[in-house]
Amino acid sequence: MVEDSGPVYLRYSCGFAADRTSTSRDGESGLTLPGLSVNPLTPEDWWTRPLEDWLARQICQYRHLAEQEERYAWILTGTPIGRGPDCEPLLTDVVPLGRISDQLLREAGRVYDERFDAGNRP
Repeated sequence: MVEDSGPVYLRYSCGFAADRTSTSRDGESGLTLPGLSVNPLTPEDWWTRPLEDWLARQICQYRHLAEQEERYAWILTGTPIGRGPDCEPLLTDVVPLGRISDQLLREAGRVYDERFDAGNRP
């Protein structure tokens, strides 16, 4: 899916039905953002490692959000309208593509833990 289409994104939330008429909010400032905050699943041009590594990293960056009640990971496309306070893309005109299964989340976690030095920040 990521290789065969335009930009694809990941979002952790209560799903499209809950998000369809809303936007994201910056928790620190309280400001309403002009779109839904998402994480890109389409790799950047500078990424030279396998696609599997990119996907695992992107899926795992915010996996803690899925621990909140009724939240889950889902895949979407949409129109980029700006960037949020953490430089994450903000989307409007969202089109849901599917939900990420628990099995895929576990597999992404395994790949991430094996291949990355998690927590090693600049």
